[in-house]
Formats: sequence, C-alpha cells, structure tokens
Amino acid sequence: MLVLPAAPLMLGLAACGQAKVATSTRPAETGPSSTAAGPLKSGSYTGQAVDTRYGTVQVSVTVSSGRITAVNFLALPEDRPRSQVISSQATPLLRSEALAAQSAKVNLLSGATYTSEGFAQSLQSALSASG
Repeated sequence: MLVLPAAPLMLGLAACGQAKVATSTRPAETGPSSTAAGPLKSGSYTGQAVDTRYGTVQVSVTVSSGRITAVNFLALPEDRPRSQVISSQATPLLRSEALAAQSAKVNLLSGATYTSEGFAQSLQSALSASG
C-alpha cells in the first residue's frame, strides 16, 4: 500500500487562494441598455439567474430617484475554494463598478471574467425591469 504525504494536497489548496482579481478596461457584454430608454424607476428589482462556466450569478438592485443605490448578490459561484476566493474579491469591485457607471456597462474583472459577465447580464435584466 502506497501512502502519500498530505503536504502536496495542502499546497494545492493554498494555491487556490492565490487568485487575483483586477479591473480591466474591457466592458462586459450586456445587450441593449435600459438606461438609454429613460430614467430608472425607484424600487428593488431582481435580475435573472445567469449560469456561467463556474456557477450561477444573480443580483438584485435598488433604485432611488433614478439612480442605482445598491447592488446585492443573491447567487455567486462558490462550490470550489478557488471560486469562493474569486467571488469574495470580485463582489466589492463589481458593486463599485455598477454604482459608478449607474448601469450594467461595467468593466470585466481580470481573473473573474465569467463572474463579471454573469453579473452584467443579471444586473441588466434587473435594470430592464425598472425601466
């Protein structure tokens, strides 16, 4: 019987936590923008759940006085340790991007491309419901 040391497994898990997420200058594909059609109506709206390569992304958005005031994550890829790390790094950046842009036209995050695209699509569907 061959017994392998546990160290390689631990190193592999430690490497999963080394993901780095950064804002890129490439915009996410979202389809037509609801904000171009007119002002957003105040209220809370839930975006569609978007299945990505690594899991489902879904957001809700709060609009007040025609402006996006909050973005909350209802679902994120979190089934693997690496996905958990990426999601924890991506959520504040994506939220910040959406609040600054006041639309779903956010920049993709390098290292979280699939999550960024799912975020933009879910956010766009929520914004479409508000307009």
